[in-house]
Amino acid sequence: MLIRERLAHKRPVFSFELFPPRTEKGEAVLWRSLESLAVLEPDFVSVTYGAGGGARERTVELVGRIKRELGIEPLAHLTCVGASRDELLRVLDRLEQHGICNVLALRGDPPAGERSFEPAPGGLRYASDLVELIRERGGFSIGAACYPEVHPEAASAEADLEHLRRKVDAGVDFLISQLFFDNAAFEGFVARARARGITTPIIPGIMPVTNVSQIERFTALCGARLPEALHGRLAAVADDPQEVFWAGVTYAAYQCRELLEPARAEPFVRRPPGAPGIHFYTLNRSPATRAIYEILRLARTTSA
Repeated sequence: MLIRERLAHKRPVFSFELFPPRTEKGEAVLWRSLESLAVLEPDFVSVTYGAGGGARERTVELVGRIKRELGIEPLAHLTCVGASRDELLRVLDRLEQHGICNVLALRGDPPAGERSFEPAPGGLRYASDLVELIRERGGFSIGAACYPEVHPEAASAEADLEHLRRKVDAGVDFLISQLFFDNAAFEGFVARARARGITTPIIPGIMPVTNVSQIERFTALCGARLPEALHGRLAAVADDPQEVFWAGVTYAAYQCRELLEPARAEPFVRRPPGAPGIHFYTLNRSPATRAIYEILRLARTTSA
């Protein structure tokens, strides 16, 4: 199933992001989470990508196993990091052998210890180059990333939008956003993208807060802002993991409901149509995501 086709015929779509574990214990945790999430019948799951042969192969093997054993459609991440053009084509060949037909094309972060990104010999410098390579090869639905609060390396919001426009023009079918906690930031970004002629579906990325120090590290790295109301609530319960969990779940559920059904959230305010779906950043654990999904399902049932 090509994700672009699912987006054309179904709304909303729900998806989850996972990463390949490095240990047997981590693999057991991941697979338990996947089995729990499978009963929710997600439209797809995305699997992150590590640079280097071993990490790269783990992603390929994991997406193949997910499709083969769970029947869930995988979205395999692919980055430019540490790979030549020919190596990237070989990875695409391996994905196709596993029946994978959806790829998220990313430039990738600079290797640890390096301050700027440099392509490998014979490699690609930009995500738009990777999109072009995949599109020329054919056979895949292509996703890409976008940044509601601006990519950390971008010179400005306008420059960031121009980079995004180049990716979309290269052949992107859908976009998945970086995590954010301020819906107004996402809605403003979508409006600017549409004004720039970017009509591609944009799926918001949501991460429920389950650990205060962890989310503070993530937001510092990606530039996402914690709204004062959420920050204050988390600070008040920081010493109680269960209260942090439910504060994070409640806030994320509110975000999702407002994004999916903006007219219902503010019935007398004219707002653009709802988001095409929700992409959950799970960190390989399912309880928070499952709780949010059940809240959303209950809300949709009771308001129908």
